[in-house]
Order: sequence, then structure tokens, then C-alpha cells
Amino acid sequence: MTNGRIKQSLAYWCLNATEWQWDIDRICEAAVRLGCPSVELAPPELWPVVAKYGLRNGLVLNGMPDPVFARGLNNPQNHEEIFARTKGIIDGCADFGIPNVIAFTGYKWWDAFDPSSGEIPRQQGAENTIAGLRELARYAAPRNVTIVLEQLNTRDDSHPMKGHPGYQGDDIDYCAEIIRRVDSAHAKLLFDVYHVAIMNGDVMRRLRQYARWIGHVHVAGVPGRGELDEMQEIHYPAVMRTLLEIGYQGYVGLEYIPTRDPAKGLAEAVSLCDV
Repeated sequence: MTNGRIKQSLAYWCLNATEWQWDIDRICEAAVRLGCPSVELAPPELWPVVAKYGLRNGLVLNGMPDPVFARGLNNPQNHEEIFARTKGIIDGCADFGIPNVIAFTGYKWWDAFDPSSGEIPRQQGAENTIAGLRELARYAAPRNVTIVLEQLNTRDDSHPMKGHPGYQGDDIDYCAEIIRRVDSAHAKLLFDVYHVAIMNGDVMRRLRQYARWIGHVHVAGVPGRGELDEMQEIHYPAVMRTLLEIGYQGYVGLEYIPTRDPAKGLAEAVSLCDV
């Protein structure tokens, strides 16, 4: 990295929970070597290690059990557990200076894992998510933490982390309207370019359209969620320049699944996004 205008972040799970199985020290060492100021999505027990390397943890999960995106705020039956777990994470974030905690709408069925249980009406799911985000944002605000709601694609069913069939918040416009209605500086969008491109397209116009509500950004190759290279369709330098144009100050997480030597792929991605 030579310009450093885009604050890039390495995603822990992409390097640890995949076939490469990099440990936290190796990931942090790579971040330092590449000039990335953050390693994100590390679990709480590893936050001190990230801090030891002088790095931020730009985004963390909400403490819900895996699959973390399944049981979300769209179902009020989940609220008590989500509030308890997420507030505990928020307290830890305040201690470590972590800015963002992720939130999800959840799957669209009343029983997240049983489609036969019936669907939560889309508008009702939005109302429930708004109520949940307002509660979490109220708790997060005095601790200087922001809750970021992620849109996920439902089209790719080839891999459990490449797409999420059944996820209710699969439309960036739907998620942005939820955040607009929450109306809190501590509830924002997690704009994942990979998911937005698959479900909606028109990425740069949507970045401009929703600039005021974007709290975190993720990137990966489209399709396939692989490297940010010439084998995928998004021209990431233009996307990064759009982020600069709209005055985005947050982190850009390199949340892609490596298909080849991660050290080389990360170096290429960092260079490509360093506009």
C-alpha cells in the first residue's frame, strides 16, 4: 500500500476457517506487512492479539451462534437473545475501541431452519428489524459503537458462504430503507459489493445513493467470492474511487475466499484497492 486513502481490513474467517487455516498471528503479520490498519471479524478471545500488533478490529460479529446470519432481527422471538449477546459484544467493543458490530435480518421463515413454518411477511420483517436496530443503536451510542446491517445474496446456492438462500434482507434498497427509518447515527449499512452486485447491480450509483448510511464495506470477486483479479467482473479501482468521492471514511474489508496462495492474492487485492 502506498496511498493509504482506503483503510483496508483483512477478514479473519476467510484466512482461518477455509482450507488455508492461517492463525491470527500470521493474519496480523500480513496486515502489518501490507499496510492494512485492521483485521476484522476475529472472535473476542483474539481481540488482544489484534491489538498487540497495533491493529484495529474494524468489524465484529454479534455473538449469535453459527450460522450467525440465520436467526435475525426480523423475528421478535429472537430479540431477547440477540439483544443479550450483542450488548455483551458492544461492551467489549467499547473496551477495545472496535467501531462496528454486524447485524442481520435473518432468514425469512418463522423457524429459520424450517421453510414449512411459513414466511415472515416482508414488511413485518422490516418493522421487526427496525425495532431491534433501534434498541441496539440506543445501547451502542454512548459506547461509540455502530450496528451495521448487512444485505446478503440469495441467488448463489453453491457454497454456504457464497450465498444465503432464504435470507430476508437480500435487497440493498430494502436494507437501506430499514436503516433510513431507524434514523440513528449508530445504525448503518454494511455495503457488501459482492452481494449487492449479485442481487442488485449498479454498484457505484448505489454507493452514491446510500452514502450517508454506509458504515462498513466488504469486497470480493464476482461471481464466486474469490480474489479481486482479472477473472471476475467488478472493476474495483473505480469502486474505491467512488468511495473516496462520497467521502467514505470507514474500513473496506477484503472478505473473499482465497482460491490460491493467499499471500499473493492479498497483495494483489491491496494494491488494486489502494487508489
